[in-house]
Amino acid sequence: MAGPVGKGSLCVLLASVLWGTTGTAATFAPGVGPLAIGAAAMGVGGLLQALVAVRRIAAERSGLRAQRGVVLLGALAVAAYPPAFYSSMHLAGVAAGTVVSIGSAPLASAVIERAVDGRRLTRRWMAGASLGLAGTVLLCVAEAAGAHSGRGVRSAGETVLGVGLGLAAGVTYAVYSWAAHRLISRGTGSRAAMGSVFGLGALLLLPVLLFTGGPLLHSWSNAAVGVYMALVPMFAGYVLFGWGLAHVAASTATTLSLLEPAVAAVLAVLVVGERLPLLGWAGTLLIVGCLAVLTAPSRRTRRVREAVGAMPETGSGRMLPHADRG
Repeated sequence: MAGPVGKGSLCVLLASVLWGTTGTAATFAPGVGPLAIGAAAMGVGGLLQALVAVRRIAAERSGLRAQRGVVLLGALAVAAYPPAFYSSMHLAGVAAGTVVSIGSAPLASAVIERAVDGRRLTRRWMAGASLGLAGTVLLCVAEAAGAHSGRGVRSAGETVLGVGLGLAAGVTYAVYSWAAHRLISRGTGSRAAMGSVFGLGALLLLPVLLFTGGPLLHSWSNAAVGVYMALVPMFAGYVLFGWGLAHVAASTATTLSLLEPAVAAVLAVLVVGERLPLLGWAGTLLIVGCLAVLTAPSRRTRRVREAVGAMPETGSGRMLPHADRG
């Protein structure tokens, strides 16, 4: 999986592993509501991204100003995502909430790219997405069939509302992924793009954190969960995701993110105490198959690498595409 696309895919996969820990981490702060958890994680993490990228944002402010509509759209989606995502996990369960939220994002991304960018979907992407979505459906069916036996029984109404919020989270995830990729593909460095979108989104989340975040200060364990969520999955995870978006399309990135529900489901079983029957494990295997299809180098890519490797050295430097800039 060498080359820019391979490295970009690896960055997205690593980010997905970090994101997959969020639901389990949130269970260690049971007294903190989902709105506070989401606002702390994405709010503080987004502000950190903006702070480390402040010089790049200042240097590229003219380009960002020219695309302020895309920046604002991405920021609104960033602000809407965590309340929907963490409320979905709270109502429908860690595994089901994550599966629906992340599993619906690739389709939403594909629709956005097709409608706005006119991007054609390759047969390889459709095959990989089909495997991944089939896997997420199996995981969701396993939960809906009563496989969950964690901390208390959930009513059908709570589960339905949780699934609905998960779909909303999937759409907002697709929107801010598309917005960031759009900025990067039009010449903005990945740090400036992610810092501006997530920084502005974080500012929109601050009022939510002020009104709901009190329980985060009630104990060291609650505070530790908030710090972990902000620094590791949100800050480090989205830095990796930004690097990935510099080399792969948003629809591919959101499809690779299907690793997150698989990680979340396994952690929910091993740590939280949820049960995952055979159907759920089959879904997890399909998701792994999806990732294998999308990340394995194609025959065309191998031929290009072989041709490049056979070319004599010319001594001239290589021009990096704009997406390679930080």
